[in-house]
Amino acid sequence: EIWLAVQRIPRAASKALLQPQYFPACAAAVFLLEMVAVPAIILLVPYTEIDWVAYMQEVEGFLNGTWDYTQLQGDTGPLVYPAGFVYLYSGLYYLTSHGQSLRLAQAVFAGLYLLNLGLVLSLYCKLAEPLQLPPYILAFLGCTAYRVHSIFLLRLFNDPLAMLLLYAALYLFIRDRWSLGCLVYSLAVSVKMNVLLFSPGLLVLLVLGQGWAGTLPRLGVCAAVQLVLGLPFLLTNPAGYMIRAFDFGRQFLFQWTVNWRFLPEWLFLHRGFHLLLLGCQLSVLAAFALRHWMRHYSITSLLRWKREKSSYQLRPADIVWVLFTSNFVGVCFSRSLHYQFYVWYFHTLPLLLYSTRLHAALRVAVLLAIEYCWNVYPSTPASSLLLHACHAATLAALLLLRNEPEKAHAQ
Repeated sequence: EIWLAVQRIPRAASKALLQPQYFPACAAAVFLLEMVAVPAIILLVPYTEIDWVAYMQEVEGFLNGTWDYTQLQGDTGPLVYPAGFVYLYSGLYYLTSHGQSLRLAQAVFAGLYLLNLGLVLSLYCKLAEPLQLPPYILAFLGCTAYRVHSIFLLRLFNDPLAMLLLYAALYLFIRDRWSLGCLVYSLAVSVKMNVLLFSPGLLVLLVLGQGWAGTLPRLGVCAAVQLVLGLPFLLTNPAGYMIRAFDFGRQFLFQWTVNWRFLPEWLFLHRGFHLLLLGCQLSVLAAFALRHWMRHYSITSLLRWKREKSSYQLRPADIVWVLFTSNFVGVCFSRSLHYQFYVWYFHTLPLLLYSTRLHAALRVAVLLAIEYCWNVYPSTPASSLLLHACHAATLAALLLLRNEPEKAHAQ
């Protein structure tokens, strides 16, 4: 009997790793492992100073009474994030004794990391059955997250805070709390502008699901959040605040690029190249909108004032997929990706790849290759080219080989 029980173990393990009904149990196991790994990383791996001191210097100027955004700066240059960043890091400034208590700051970010992971795992659990997600993909959200652990726990960047708010907004969207979700989404934008990469998909979802009658008030909520948060700075120097906080033409340093290392620096900095990338992004977004996002709607659905009661009801899987693809397209055509930008799409990659009809081995290979590229430091022409190859393969599979939720469930 003991031998028979031992023989059943591999079969049971295989079943647990492959069948979606075991996804919640495996997700709980991953979360518990992360609760052990996170404090161990903080204790065993040295902290690396990159932007934390500069963040503290930037908010210190605000706390000392400087409300002119053009006068706020740190060792790494001027403040280039919206007002939500200032308020969040002002709280951290006081909490960590003017930024001096790094261990306490790391403890706060450890809690934020676990909260972010909990939200992401909740989203995956909700979509596991409709998309037929195998539980083994959870390994890519925890075990392989070397760079993401570093960004959260050892660097203390603001990117994770923005993404935490984004996933909170997404959780509200799939629960049909669109107004509150838009409020939280706008809070995420106020921490870092990269969250705007989700906005094309969000606008389409709002118009299709609510009509313009429901969309405009929610856009008003987003605008009101930005206005209220930025009001002290807008009253002091409105032009200075808008130029610094929402600088869409900001130049990135070639030395930090992860995705364009194989280009000559002059081309990397050329405005024509930036416009070409923007044109490609808009074209691919239009292709996704026409081929997938609106597959249950006619083009005139985007013009309706009110949503028809008989029209297709958006499901959680639709909402998540539209927003994740919108963001992924933006990442693919970004003018530059720095190492901390990996959190912009890291947690979305397993779901995106496993919503395609690519072979399982190829999906795993792409995930591992992307992780490898983000861990090459400094980046090389080869690592940048490999990253683009992985992005291109994923983008093509999403556009041409999507596994629809209903088909995935049938399979």
